[in-house]
Amino acid sequence: MSLTPYDTDYHQWIQETVLALKDRRFNVIDWDNLIEEIDSMGKSERRALISLLTRLLEHLLKLSYWEAEKKRCGNHWASEIVNFRFQIENRLEDSPSLRKELPAMYDKAYPVAVKSVSKLFPLQQDACIFLEKALDSDWFPDY
Repeated sequence: MSLTPYDTDYHQWIQETVLALKDRRFNVIDWDNLIEEIDSMGKSERRALISLLTRLLEHLLKLSYWEAEKKRCGNHWASEIVNFRFQIENRLEDSPSLRKELPAMYDKAYPVAVKSVSKLFPLQQDACIFLEKALDSDWFPDY
């Protein structure tokens, strides 16, 4: 099995692939690796969005329920919330089809966020941040 630039120099492989596509030299394209990379990019976008959503929910839970630290950290958490919402919206602008996947992503992210912040302080069992509110750039828990 001979090694290809994909195996030995990923950046070179990308450059060569882009050039071959631009020149419409389809016969030299490493199709198997190109398909794998494109599929991986889609999965990576979903993972990044779930990660951002998890972080957003963690900060919203802190701001909503962590009374002992709210006065000291509330402004920082609110700032982070703005940042995570912006990053989420930015990704959704680039990939609007992911918007329909947000409820499923929320279902994955929310339990992780609850478990994470529960390690910091006792979180009420009925604690809840709904997806619509979490993504609403004008909504913040009282702090």
